[in-house]
Amino acid sequence: MRGPHNIWRLIRTGATFERAGAMRVALEALDAPPSLRIAARILGWPFQWLGLKGDPLMPPVTRALTALGPAYIKFGQIMSTRPDVVGDELAMQLRVLQDKLPPFSTEEAKRAVETELGSPSDALFSEFSDAVAAASIAQVHRARIASSGEVVAVKVLRPGVERAFQKDIDAFYLIARLVEMLSPGSRRLRPMDVITHFEGVVLGELDLRLEASAAGEFAANTAKDSGFELPAVKWMLSSRRVMTLAWVDGIPMGDTAAIEAAGIDTEDLGKRVLKMFLNHALRDGFFHADMHQGNLRVGPSGEIIALDFGIMGRIDAYTRRVYAEILMGFIRKDYRRVAEVHFEAGYVPADRDIDEFAQALRSVGEPIFGMDASHISMARLLAYLFEVTERFGMETRTELILLQRTMVVVEGVARSLNPRINIWEVAGPVVERYIRENVGPAALARDLLATARVLTKFGPKLPHLAEAALIRQMQPPVPTPKPKNAPLLIGFGILLGVAATVVVMSM
Repeated sequence: MRGPHNIWRLIRTGATFERAGAMRVALEALDAPPSLRIAARILGWPFQWLGLKGDPLMPPVTRALTALGPAYIKFGQIMSTRPDVVGDELAMQLRVLQDKLPPFSTEEAKRAVETELGSPSDALFSEFSDAVAAASIAQVHRARIASSGEVVAVKVLRPGVERAFQKDIDAFYLIARLVEMLSPGSRRLRPMDVITHFEGVVLGELDLRLEASAAGEFAANTAKDSGFELPAVKWMLSSRRVMTLAWVDGIPMGDTAAIEAAGIDTEDLGKRVLKMFLNHALRDGFFHADMHQGNLRVGPSGEIIALDFGIMGRIDAYTRRVYAEILMGFIRKDYRRVAEVHFEAGYVPADRDIDEFAQALRSVGEPIFGMDASHISMARLLAYLFEVTERFGMETRTELILLQRTMVVVEGVARSLNPRINIWEVAGPVVERYIRENVGPAALARDLLATARVLTKFGPKLPHLAEAALIRQMQPPVPTPKPKNAPLLIGFGILLGVAATVVVMSM
């Protein structure tokens, strides 16, 4: 039954975009190929009367997305942070989706609190305000805990949002398939993987226990970061659809005039925002992936306060090393090394010419480094880099999509505070320190020690494993091919296990 349902939602999406005057704007912003433009216009135009109206006071694309519902709004929020994809003008229009949506009633929020926490909201909270912020998935209320008098922020999911999201995400998969079919050039961008990633992010946001857990982990990682603060989670007042955090006051990061009036150095603040993000991404591999100005506050002493932990990014240690080496290669203008890192990581097919790739990378880096400081942009570099890697057969790295998107947003925040910030001068020391600590002899020693510790756990089993493997090698061949060098690997494994045991026991 999902097929007809998704086709209907696809038609309604196209009709709504046409009715709101958004189809042409969206297709032009995305630089869609002719085949996709024709298909989209044919899909929407005959059925305009089926489209939703939306708010006529909003710009066309924003009007269409808000009319279509929460999943489309969330997708629009994500695209508002990607001016490299949709263009500066459309990205600016979509930013209204961040935290300025109509709230649902306070009574509905109180009923949700009672259902989730098992007690009347009036018994838990002596004060409970109307919504102070409303987004596509949830809204926030200012409240006071009845037992302690502490002021808190209570986040409550929108009624029925889970069911609505699932229906829309199913339709998104159909749209992604059609895009791949009508625009073969889009396949390197992995539209299906993008929707899968989007689904994972959204499902995480629909369970506020996961957001509370992410906030706790983030707080533990950043506890020693001077000038960076997070609101504490109130676990006893949190559940799947309700989350309670300590209330924090601060100046919105987007209010530059108020920040300056408070005597806070905005140039220094812009640098610290960028450094903080790079530290979290490279050092911890766990970073706030929704760092737009609506989720950042400035404390009275200039401290950076982060809010809303529904979208967090995570990258493994190996990917962090690759990313850091690519950045450092560009900072040092060592384009050959940047090319080598791409080949070593398997990002570019091995049959391509590494020297030609290095030359293409130089064409990316040199024009940017020749710009005035106010125009040097890591976001622009990443956009150009993806254009070059596409020509050399590199597929979009799904695990880096969120990192790239957040880098664009953070750079925009930093530049709004300090228009002449030199991104490379700020990023250089952070990246250099990471490479010094994680790429080189010291890092190799740590990796070998970690490997040795793992191997020692299997020490007593190694003789049995070796015997079983040798017996399998002596048996008649079976359809599944066996590695020809298995005895050599087994012998090496035994020797490495013995050596590792000796190393660990001697420590």
